[in-house]
Amino acid sequence: MRALVYDRFGGPEVLEVRDVEPPRPGRGEVVVRVLAAALNPKDVLLRKGKMRLLNREPFPRRVGYDWAGEAVEVGPGVEGVRAGDRLFGMIQAWRGGACAELCAVRPGEFAPAPAGLTPEQAASLPLAALTALQALRDRGGVRAGDAVCVNGASGGVGTLALQIAKRLGARVTSVSSGRNVELCRSLGADEALDYEADRPFARPGAYRVLFDAFGKLDFFAVRGALAPGGVFVSTVPSWGVARAVAATLVGARRARLVVVRSRRGDLELVRRWAEAGELRPVVDRVMELDRAAEAQRYLETRRAKGKVVLRVGRAAASWGLRNGSGGRFLEVAGQTRGPQKK
Repeated sequence: MRALVYDRFGGPEVLEVRDVEPPRPGRGEVVVRVLAAALNPKDVLLRKGKMRLLNREPFPRRVGYDWAGEAVEVGPGVEGVRAGDRLFGMIQAWRGGACAELCAVRPGEFAPAPAGLTPEQAASLPLAALTALQALRDRGGVRAGDAVCVNGASGGVGTLALQIAKRLGARVTSVSSGRNVELCRSLGADEALDYEADRPFARPGAYRVLFDAFGKLDFFAVRGALAPGGVFVSTVPSWGVARAVAATLVGARRARLVVVRSRRGDLELVRRWAEAGELRPVVDRVMELDRAAEAQRYLETRRAKGKVVLRVGRAAASWGLRNGSGGRFLEVAGQTRGPQKK
């Protein structure tokens, strides 16, 4: 089977689509035929060797954590899944491997794919939506009526965090570049700010939760924007975030790091919200697996609106028309790109 791998740390040029041995399901595992796989900043950090102390997987390493596809082989000890079932999910382990024609997934790493979504839309949800949900609900403790600020609200995690915060009952301020302010408004932001023009963090005590979806803010520089008892949540592990967390274990304003976990219950919640039209996937572009290096290079620009997704396999035309959905189409922003000649 074909899979996206790399043999050394480096730039996007180290990525290669190569024939590898297909997986076989172990106990409690399901082998999935991958139709689409989403890219994440985590993939870029791993490829560059930025997280080498955490990830000890040997080379060649495989790429990708988000996927949507169809079960093809069910291992012993798995109940409620049959070959042909349409699934989506996030690989929890460091091993990755979603950017491949087949991947093996474990309990907690998958759920039924949302009805009415294409494979590309479904694949765009798991890691980003679970990160946003667990950051806001679990780390930030967002409740109805809270003032929540989402920094980096036009990115893959940010577009979903904005919507999830609204779903939790918050009043949401989005922070993005000026060109993406209208996108944030269309996703439900009560207030959409331009990070350059509007000085969103120069507002004393404005927010109970400040979610840094980009992972670029310095807690000590922006903590004045938090109300007493407020929480700052970051997505990126760094010495700066670790120092902030340690310094605020007690106190009026706290810093926290979200470490996303793949959980069946959270995937089911994301599925229900997506099927109800309460969570809209935002896909900037879809590219073929063979163009993965180009896709990661674009992701590194931080200019993507929502997610960048790789098309791995071909789905039946009826993939999103099951469960009485009537083919409900959820918004895709940006552009979809298939193979292009250079």
